Amino acid sequence: MTDESTERRYAAIATGVPDAVVFADREGIIRLWSPAAERMFGFTAAEALGRSLDLIIPENLRARHWEGYHRVMATGETHYGTKLLTAPALRADDSRISTEFSMALVRDDAGAMAGSGAIIRDVTDRWQKEKELKARLAELERRCGDDVPAP
Repeated sequence: MTDESTERRYAAIATGVPDAVVFADREGIIRLWSPAAERMFGFTAAEALGRSLDLIIPENLRARHWEGYHRVMATGETHYGTKLLTAPALRADDSRISTEFSMALVRDDAGAMAGSGAIIRDVTDRWQKEKELKARLAELERRCGDDVPAP
């Protein structure tokens, strides 16, 4: 298999999976924005490419995000490694979604940090259902507690 055919296969995977695939360079500028990212976040590739990740990071989380991002770019290390991460994200219409994502640190040919890639899944529906179930459970526990006579 040639390098060119391998690259085509990687590109086919990145553009064909239902999860968003995003790559940002060392400065946090979006350089890759898959078709699934367009559907998930509501920004076309033309709107997202060349812009900061702030495009999808809620304002109240940006300082914390950038502190960690710059540290990882400086050190080339992350303690998140192979963990599945969760975070809210912004859509083009300013609505929030709940996401799960994994990330990969990307290095250039010289071994220096080039940026970070992420595979992102919208889990808003599942998160909302879990929240509703927890509320129902809490209500049932409250009601059952009301029926138990005091000692």
